[in-house]
Amino acid sequence: MSLAPPPLGPEWKSWGERLVEYLNRVRSKLVFKQTADSASEDGILLYDNVNGYPVVSVGGEFKQIVLADGHGDFLITSDYAYAAADTTYTLSYTADSNNAGLPVSGSQITFSETGYYLVSFSAQIYSSSASTVEFAFWPKMNGTNLTGSTIRAALHGNAETTVVSRAVILHANANDYLEIATACDSTSGSLKAFAASGISDEPATPATTLTIIRVFR
Repeated sequence: MSLAPPPLGPEWKSWGERLVEYLNRVRSKLVFKQTADSASEDGILLYDNVNGYPVVSVGGEFKQIVLADGHGDFLITSDYAYAAADTTYTLSYTADSNNAGLPVSGSQITFSETGYYLVSFSAQIYSSSASTVEFAFWPKMNGTNLTGSTIRAALHGNAETTVVSRAVILHANANDYLEIATACDSTSGSLKAFAASGISDEPATPATTLTIIRVFR
């Protein structure tokens, strides 16, 4: 919309109405947060231009309102075999269409933004041996094992299967990357995917899933 200079005649009213309508469309919807702004009253909504996100005052401080970006669902839809026993492997996931701010390259899932993330992992373990088969899973950040994070599980019968899972909150900086490592003490162990309609009309079963959601900065 182009606004001409204000008229000299009787057209002030219509010109003013057009000006108000134009300003309502282009003005900032949130006031930028300034250094002097106080969070002494709950419910003050501002835009933190320094950090690039909106904030709201709660309990005497301004807290980030988490926007989209930093969420995704990842899965492996085929059987995963362990090529060698007692050997560490990293799982390479495929992202579904509901993925933002978490690009995948091989086994690495990269965090585009700094924050705390809820990471939910599951795997359907399977054994083709009558002997006990043990599995282990753990997260690695930037190639380093996260202390105290391992999931261990065992199967004790041929064609036996079960699901192991865990959810944790991890802190990541921008450009950090996450990997899921795994090992098995026997090549008779695997992660098992099942086709759709195996028993009734249920959908297919992935071998392993990973869901990541940024919960706060």
